[in-house]
Amino acid sequence: MKTAKVALFGLGTIGTGVAKILLQHANQIAHATGQPVELAKICDKDITTQRDLNLPPGLLTNDPDAIFSDPNISVAIELIGGLEPARSFVLRLLENGKNVITANKALLASHGAELFDAARKYKRTIAFEASVCGGIPILNALSTALQANTVQSINAIVNGTSNFILSKMENGKISYRDAVAQAQKLGYAEADPAMDVDGTDAVQKLTILAQLGFGAVVDWKAIPRIGIESVDALDFLYAKELGYRIKLLAVAVQSDGGLELHVSPTLVKADNPIARVQDAYNAVRIVGDSVGPVFFQGLGAGQLPTASAVVGDLIDTVLGRTAITFGALNLWNSGNSLIPIKSPAEFFGKSYLRLNVVDRPGVMCELSGILGKRNISIASMIQHEPVCETSGDSAVLFLTTHEVREGDLVQAILELEESSVVLGSIVRMRVQS
Repeated sequence: MKTAKVALFGLGTIGTGVAKILLQHANQIAHATGQPVELAKICDKDITTQRDLNLPPGLLTNDPDAIFSDPNISVAIELIGGLEPARSFVLRLLENGKNVITANKALLASHGAELFDAARKYKRTIAFEASVCGGIPILNALSTALQANTVQSINAIVNGTSNFILSKMENGKISYRDAVAQAQKLGYAEADPAMDVDGTDAVQKLTILAQLGFGAVVDWKAIPRIGIESVDALDFLYAKELGYRIKLLAVAVQSDGGLELHVSPTLVKADNPIARVQDAYNAVRIVGDSVGPVFFQGLGAGQLPTASAVVGDLIDTVLGRTAITFGALNLWNSGNSLIPIKSPAEFFGKSYLRLNVVDRPGVMCELSGILGKRNISIASMIQHEPVCETSGDSAVLFLTTHEVREGDLVQAILELEESSVVLGSIVRMRVQS
């Protein structure tokens, strides 16, 4: 019986998890595929560091050509992350007749069209379940089980780090800085957590979800995003008063005029299942025109949950299921979008604003005048006294709006921040209807 030989690029946290599963569960994987699956080579730039892994002699190398030039290796797993050399490696693997599995969401979001065109040219496949939501099989669901549906919306928590930070701020009543420190101590956040907390990671994953769910091809940098850096303990108090929780949501909604895409801290009704997702867990809610709402929840990161998704892709690739799905979906086909992308200025929705204002008569009249000029109606408002003595003659206003056009709200916020009654920047979040 022919053995499927597999190579692995990257022996970091996830790569180590993949190697463990392949070495320790070889019999189980062979049973699932109907043939032996052998980890033939691992390439990593660091071959001296001791790892929690007992590797057979000769398996580890720092020479990528040992994989590119080996005709016996039929599948390669890319887990080095980043854009380069990952992009160049994947292109060379495809050119050399190897199917590719990747967990690299940044690579797909930035170079998906180029890589998928190359895979089609060389009659190879790319599998990428682990690139979004770790161990949750959400891409498989969109690619197969939900194909009978026209997807109407996707609302998702796709970044476990930011969800952990928000959960700790709300439940532990600690500051943003302390919550980030906890996340770093537990290994959920990098030393520089910028891509997690500023929404970049979530936007890149949303780009992939939009491609699978809607056939949308979009530059991830063009998707509006607001990070969680400005979320404060006061926001959780106000959200609770109104019956909401705060989550960083990646949203794709099909509406009149095209597809709305955005990432933002969002006030979500407390009884909504996605509002109850805590700590480093991810969740995805999809609404299809036939199936209605479906909900997925699980660990979106971590060594073994993500490695589980990678090995699942490997089994599908060896069995030939990936080739069928890859050909049928025709993903990132020369970058042509199957659905128009709606201009952010034309989004409609409810919003939450937190403003520091001078505490004097006539302030509300001026605020209402600016908002009214842009056809923005206030749905609710609470005023708090200054939280410290150094605040001086100021007050904190929390307000929510009725449905408003995004372009009007953006202009109103700019005018408010330039007015004499607003102190500093305005914190804005979306409110999920």
